[in-house]
Amino acid sequence: MSEASASYDPDNIFAKILRGEIPSTRVYEDDATLVFMDIMPRADGHCLVIPKTPCRNILDASPAQLAAVMETVQKVSHAVMRAFGATGVTIQQFNEADGGQEVFHLHFHILPRHSDVRLRPPGNMGDMEQIAGHAERIRAALSI
Repeated sequence: MSEASASYDPDNIFAKILRGEIPSTRVYEDDATLVFMDIMPRADGHCLVIPKTPCRNILDASPAQLAAVMETVQKVSHAVMRAFGATGVTIQQFNEADGGQEVFHLHFHILPRHSDVRLRPPGNMGDMEQIAGHAERIRAALSI
């Protein structure tokens, strides 16, 4: 089976996070989506938005899944900008291995940005205490 026609793997890491089998620092949740902190943050406040229902990526997501995720992406993007005094936000989304996707459950990265501050390199574990503090800042900004 080619990568592009592969089916959804219910044992991917994000599915395990949804089921509570793997710990995560949750930031926001509604009926359709979950937001949690990236453990390898490329910027302070780097978080991920996923649908609660199975889909590999944008290529097989339903219109309802996409609408729900994008509504949450927009809401949380405003909150991370408030929480970190950011002047911009980078939204990243990757599809299939050749498109840069590493976890095959639809997800969007939200990265608050500041002028003249570069993103950190990928693949470096963050400080979990600091990440928890960043999550609290985002939660507080969501309640404004």
